[in-house]
Amino acid sequence: MRKPRLGVWKFSSCDGCQLSLLDCEDELLAVAGAIDIAYFPEATRKDDDGGRYDIAFVEGSVTTPHEAELIRDVRQRADTLITLGACATSGGIQALKNGADVTDFIAAVYAHPDFIDTLDTATPISDHVKVDFELRGCPISKPHLIELVAATLAGRAPQTPAHSVCYECKLAGHVCVMVAEGKPCLGPVTHAGCGALCPGYARGCYGCFGPKETPNTAALAARLAGNGADKRQIHRLFSTFNTNAPEFREEAKAHE
Repeated sequence: MRKPRLGVWKFSSCDGCQLSLLDCEDELLAVAGAIDIAYFPEATRKDDDGGRYDIAFVEGSVTTPHEAELIRDVRQRADTLITLGACATSGGIQALKNGADVTDFIAAVYAHPDFIDTLDTATPISDHVKVDFELRGCPISKPHLIELVAATLAGRAPQTPAHSVCYECKLAGHVCVMVAEGKPCLGPVTHAGCGALCPGYARGCYGCFGPKETPNTAALAARLAGNGADKRQIHRLFSTFNTNAPEFREEAKAHE
């Protein structure tokens, strides 16, 4: 039987999610035996041959006119399109430019602004084409990625948690940094997947995996304010890795 063809594309991002795929090491060997990795610039020298793909992994946000055109082409040639990481699922940290004048940023950063060809916004892949599944994180979780690949090959829905980081905190036996120490923490509204990494080191959650299902961001913001955080601090807390995720974006705007 023909092996499913996999293509991996990078848009505007740091490559961290692609590196998570490479970090699977032993698991990747088994994956390589089950699929044909037809295009993966981070790992192979093969060029995109312009053909069809059974599975397309996409990392990064759409930030340039070329990327907006390319993602439509990838979608047309892929049976299943899966986005990897915060940039691809919410626009990433580069979406911080969405609320300002991009020409001012370009002029401040680049010596020759006339060489820059960019869109006014950085947006998730789902704003441009239909996405079959989103894998969150900054970077994505290795166990989630392995489960995703196995589920896709088996033709079933991936089993990734929908609960919050607080659930992982309790399982790990961590002391709640917000209750015990009054530290700002997005754990109650953030999608699980990191294993409560930051709270395990007595630091608040930064929201790397984006908003969980039905997050009560207003209640959390009120608790943060009760702990002494001002509007600027709350705005900043919701404006990091997943600043363009609708729930985080709206809560940040409420504290401008």
